[in-house]
Amino acid sequence: MEIIQVVGFAIVAAIFIILIRQSRPDIGQLLSIAVGVIIVVYLLGYLKMVINLITEIALEANVSPLFLRTLLRVIGVAYLAEFGAQVCRDAGEGNIAAKIEFAGKIIILIMAIPILVSIMEGIINFIP
Repeated sequence: MEIIQVVGFAIVAAIFIILIRQSRPDIGQLLSIAVGVIIVVYLLGYLKMVINLITEIALEANVSPLFLRTLLRVIGVAYLAEFGAQVCRDAGEGNIAAKIEFAGKIIILIMAIPILVSIMEGIINFIP
């Protein structure tokens, strides 16, 4: 199972980073960020499979490409904002992490405007 590989790698890396931080905190911090990036890159292949599956299902269900594209972008922004915020928290920068999360929420809101407009138009057209 993939989770065992990810967790095993993370535990070994964490132990190594703890040992490094005792003498070189700056290098330990960089290694921590690198481990996070390696894990995310490792999972990108699985993420691609999920996106392809969602796309196939949406096409079969005749979901508007606008909705699908927006949904996938919103998911991407949410995951990237969360990852960036966690990296900042790990670096002891909680204020920056909060700003990343806020920026992610604003960007998601902006991205959702076409869907909101479409829903509102549907409601307006539905009401006589």
